[in-house]
Amino acid sequence: MQGSANLNIMIKAARKAGRSLVKDFREVENLQVSMKGAGDFVSRADLAAERIIRDELTTARRTYGWMGEESDEVKGEDPTRRWIVDPLDGTTNFLHGLPHWAVSIALEHKGEVVAGVVFDPAKDELFAAEKGQGAFMNQTRIRVSARSRMIEAIFATGLPFGGRADLPETLQDLARLLPGCAGVRRWGAAALDLAYVAAGRYEGFWERRLHPWDMAAGLLIAREAGALVEPLRPGGDVLADGEIICANGPLFETFSSLIRGR
Repeated sequence: MQGSANLNIMIKAARKAGRSLVKDFREVENLQVSMKGAGDFVSRADLAAERIIRDELTTARRTYGWMGEESDEVKGEDPTRRWIVDPLDGTTNFLHGLPHWAVSIALEHKGEVVAGVVFDPAKDELFAAEKGQGAFMNQTRIRVSARSRMIEAIFATGLPFGGRADLPETLQDLARLLPGCAGVRRWGAAALDLAYVAAGRYEGFWERRLHPWDMAAGLLIAREAGALVEPLRPGGDVLADGEIICANGPLFETFSSLIRGR
């Protein structure tokens, strides 16, 4: 793909942070330490990756704002542009030595995401999109799946953990969805879930209580691949509310009706 200067900057930053994380991932797989010790190690890896990304992006575009998972938000001299970054989406997977995690970088312009990169270093898969330019994985154009039968469709979500209050809602979602589909996956990285919808690996995705950095890049990639993306609650705002539902065109109405309990 022939990306803009901004997208190329984002790709460079994601790959550089990914190389750092891969080195740390090889170590965390072998750690024989307490949960606190392993968690501290992953926190250091996460922070190091964010520093790499922030240095790359702010050096190239000093006036842009910044929103990252691991640091305070910074208002830029240019109030219309902001980076939205998750240096390590799938931290729990990383901590447990599971090779399913990603670097997520989005660029927002006047409140709209206009470019996104989701990089999976463990599999060397880089998903990228710019508004109006389509979606790509490793230079190859990607599209959502064409499946139109629910019984053939696979969906993805996040399952509440640690006593989160949204567990009853999610259990109701699953009770309505599972009887009529081919399965639901919970792989623990929302950015990759959205990228997988874009690549046709899943037919749809939904989740509650996400942060902007969890989904900003992924939602643009999914849209540019042909997915329909909406707030989970009609009339809401995906990034502000932290709730999202997306799917390919043929299944969106049926899928969204089931999840929304209509």
